[in-house]
Amino acid sequence: MAGGAAPAPGALLCALLWAAAAAGGGPGSSPAPGAFGRVYRGSVNISAERVYAFAYSSEPGQVDAVRVYVNSSSENLQYPVLFVVRQQKGVLSWQVPLIFRGLYQRTYNYQEVSRTLCPSEPTPETRPSDQIIFVDVSSMAPFNIAYELLVTRLENFQLETNKAFNFTASPSQPQYFLYKFPQDVDSVIIKVVSDAVYPCSVVSVQDIVCPVYDLDHNVEFNGVYQSMTKQAAITVQRKDFPGEQFFVVFVIKPEDYACGGSVPSSIHGNVNRTWNLQRTKNLQVTIVPSIKKSVYVQAMFFSFLSFLSFYLGSVVVAFVHYIRVRRKASAGRLSPEDGSGIMTSSHPITASTPEGSSYGAIDESSSSGGHQLSSSERGQPAGSDTDSSVEEESDFDTMPEIESDKNVIRTKVFLYLSDLSRKDRRIVSKKYKIYFWNIITIAVFYALPVIQLVITYQTVVNVTGNQDICYYNFLCAHPLGVLSAFNNILSNVGHMLLGFLFLLIVLRRDILHRRAMEMKDVYTLDYGIPKHFGLFYAMGIALMMEGVLSACYHVCPNYSNFQFDTSFMYMIAGLCMLKLYQTRHPDINASAYSAYASFAVVICLAVLGVVFGKNDMWFWVIFSMIHVLASLALSTQIYYMGRFKIGNFLSSSLVDLGIFRRAAMVLYTDCIQQCSRPMYMDRMVLLIVGNLVNWSFAIFGLLYRPRDFASYILGIFICNLLLYLAFYIIMKLRSSEKLLPIPLFCIVATAVVWAAALYFFFQTLSSWEETPAESREKNRPCILLGFFDDHDVWHFLSAAALFFSFLVLLTLDDDLDAVRRDKIPVF
Repeated sequence: MAGGAAPAPGALLCALLWAAAAAGGGPGSSPAPGAFGRVYRGSVNISAERVYAFAYSSEPGQVDAVRVYVNSSSENLQYPVLFVVRQQKGVLSWQVPLIFRGLYQRTYNYQEVSRTLCPSEPTPETRPSDQIIFVDVSSMAPFNIAYELLVTRLENFQLETNKAFNFTASPSQPQYFLYKFPQDVDSVIIKVVSDAVYPCSVVSVQDIVCPVYDLDHNVEFNGVYQSMTKQAAITVQRKDFPGEQFFVVFVIKPEDYACGGSVPSSIHGNVNRTWNLQRTKNLQVTIVPSIKKSVYVQAMFFSFLSFLSFYLGSVVVAFVHYIRVRRKASAGRLSPEDGSGIMTSSHPITASTPEGSSYGAIDESSSSGGHQLSSSERGQPAGSDTDSSVEEESDFDTMPEIESDKNVIRTKVFLYLSDLSRKDRRIVSKKYKIYFWNIITIAVFYALPVIQLVITYQTVVNVTGNQDICYYNFLCAHPLGVLSAFNNILSNVGHMLLGFLFLLIVLRRDILHRRAMEMKDVYTLDYGIPKHFGLFYAMGIALMMEGVLSACYHVCPNYSNFQFDTSFMYMIAGLCMLKLYQTRHPDINASAYSAYASFAVVICLAVLGVVFGKNDMWFWVIFSMIHVLASLALSTQIYYMGRFKIGNFLSSSLVDLGIFRRAAMVLYTDCIQQCSRPMYMDRMVLLIVGNLVNWSFAIFGLLYRPRDFASYILGIFICNLLLYLAFYIIMKLRSSEKLLPIPLFCIVATAVVWAAALYFFFQTLSSWEETPAESREKNRPCILLGFFDDHDVWHFLSAAALFFSFLVLLTLDDDLDAVRRDKIPVF
């Protein structure tokens, strides 16, 4: 603080004399002329009060601020000293000791108080203007209470652009300063830093209106505000302040609970404790210009053009493929494998007919559209249109002979794709299309209330000014319209654009496949992986919805809407695993209803984990048990190819106790006698490794109880997906199958982009698991185009990584299009 006495003009002296006469000249009531920078000491009681008058003149266009410091040695709360400051357009009053209230009605008393008076507005006059301030000191005490008074004029009241300013504040000595927008600046960022975490403080931006709310109990009444420990940042736009200027207010809270500090034990632990200099905090404020409108335009062009380049690349690949096919066709040497996973021409059946077909092979003598077993095996005419596996599984699989036939096939040591693709392709295809239609229904019913809720959140933030509601990276939060962080929303456009592109690619393959089917292409019927596109369509919709819901989440990221950002991540990981399994197990994959029901259970567990997983040990015990049991149950289903029905086992045990004996025999035969050499070695290796990974996750969660439960669940899904994909590729290469250039490129691109994406993902910029003030300690400046932060780059890269991952699943087995299904192994 600094100040100096200003010479009082003659008009001001006359006013002071008039005020003294009006007061009646009684002792202690007439105003005493005061001098700035001088300490006044005195005492007051019920019959004696003091009045001081301070006069000064302001230069034209200048904003002058005055600060009043008072102190009283009395700690008597029954008879405080009252200070009333009268100005031309307002009155400010407080008492000493100044009382603040915290949790559990705890009180904190301060004997030293310092307040900045609301500055006078600059006048358009060309001559200096005269100002008078009266300070009344009084008390209702029947005895004398001593006090000190100091009034100074602030020299550094107006903050300058790009210039750091240091100061000190405490709960009873708040600070605020004025800032005016320069002519060429439309938006600024107020950056506040401190070396100390505590005491907890509040930064507020308020319009030029008196009174200024600068105490803990009223700072939230006006303007925009944030709580702060070591760092805070507020973006302010010129359009929000008609006067093109505002106050930056700094308040120190009497307790640290709001910033993550310790919670006071109880009201009994504190009885009128006096705090003076124990909660001071050194702060530094810097106001820097924000980005210009042209940066918004550049960022939008960059976002759209970056992902539209994927469309261009897809068109180029499709055109090159078309030219290759046309050249081969004109040369008369078109191969069944055209590189797109679609059969486009017939090939002489005899040229690819295997000698000595294995059990369960497709009968190549059939020319019908359905997959048929040889007539000697099923006792049916070879030319019949359909067999018992043409209809839905629920219609016929309950018949004993069908169940027996299915079990005989699935117990073969070496299974081939023909053994697990016996059902009619049309019915199976319709079964998988349910995935697509169900996820559209889920997306609509899920997204509409989400959009409504986040709009409400954003409205509350804009109306109340409480920026503690949303956990942004405030050092890189660029507003647009009503949105507080437009960059976090724009960066999700990649998920939507690439999801739609993937749908177009799948649609192209689907159309080519249908054309081949209409031509009765034998290779489309009996060769290669069965073409069922329902899960691929569902994956594309899930990728688009991940972009929509992630954008909704980043409208106002917080504890209450975290599941918007993760729900479809779980579904994407689950759908990818289902698609990978469906590739070589088309007849025994999970139905859409059971799959989506499982996803719903996972999302419920994620919500419960965030609510109860921080401190409740019982939740982690229950979750770990569910995790381990689910892993074992799924492993059993995979190992026995769906022949081990847990539901049937439980229902049968109620009427036939011998079922336990038979179950024990099965376990003894498969697990004990064959431990050295299991019947299905490859499956056993995969399931052992998978169970070890999942049990490790369960033990880790039980011991460490990670605070970010949503990411913990997502990590389980991703690790299982990567494990299964690695197993699939290894088994594919082990079976002398090859990787074509396109899937090989996609695999490499997926690995590289995922590695880069995960690097930016782990650059934590905020965390709703902590208090808003603690979360801001993690905030960082923008790193891309001055507009996008690390998390935005994660959005860009993760969208590309998911797109390449989907292409891997779509093209991985294109090399098998010319291979008979009774020669394609199942693993």
